Amino acid sequence: MTRLILASQSPARTKLLTEAGIEHDVLVSDVDEDAVQAKYGVTDAHDTALLLARAKAEAVAALPKAEGALVIGCDSVFEFDGESHGKPYTAEVARERMLRMSGSQGVLHTGHWLVDCRDTAADADEYDADDDDAAGNEAPEGTGATVGAVSSAEVHFAQMSTSDIDAYIATGEPLHCAGSFTIDGLGGAFIRKVDGDPHAVVGLSISTLRDLLVHANVGITELWAANNQ
Repeated sequence: MTRLILASQSPARTKLLTEAGIEHDVLVSDVDEDAVQAKYGVTDAHDTALLLARAKAEAVAALPKAEGALVIGCDSVFEFDGESHGKPYTAEVARERMLRMSGSQGVLHTGHWLVDCRDTAADADEYDADDDDAAGNEAPEGTGATVGAVSSAEVHFAQMSTSDIDAYIATGEPLHCAGSFTIDGLGGAFIRKVDGDPHAVVGLSISTLRDLLVHANVGITELWAANNQ
């Protein structure tokens, strides 16, 4: 059975995978996002999302628990008025952003990075295809793939009153979301439409994951829970 690890503590991402029938484990990285961005000097929202997704995936891939698995890391960055917005963390920052976003639109970029941690033929020094049956072993399936992609979607917001914004912020939901909003929670009430993959706005594009899995010679149907029972 192919094992998938999600390198994210996001409940929305793990819920999305679960509802898509994809079995997975969760291992959270200890990546310092500010330090990573400072090191590489990335300011573009698209590239920042991919950079942070890669940093998280590679950090988890280096852990002993990731051995023999596929690791997917994700990170989302909201692009608005030429600026990159991550999580606001404080009510003041969230309020300032949402007042500007009201009746306008921006682009949510979600970076994805996949690392294949399964053994490759090069790793299996003692592997001999001719002795496969006798030894009871199977050929290593790992590809050594480490690949990424970004899925982006334009998000259009409804007009929001100050009382709407204050009530939303009071719930605490937008404080830990890229761009200060969600589409799959209370914030969905303030989104008029999405041009692009709505899963990217949630934080993980299932179709993008499917495309990345091709590089590891894995079909997404192999990860469906029903097929692994």
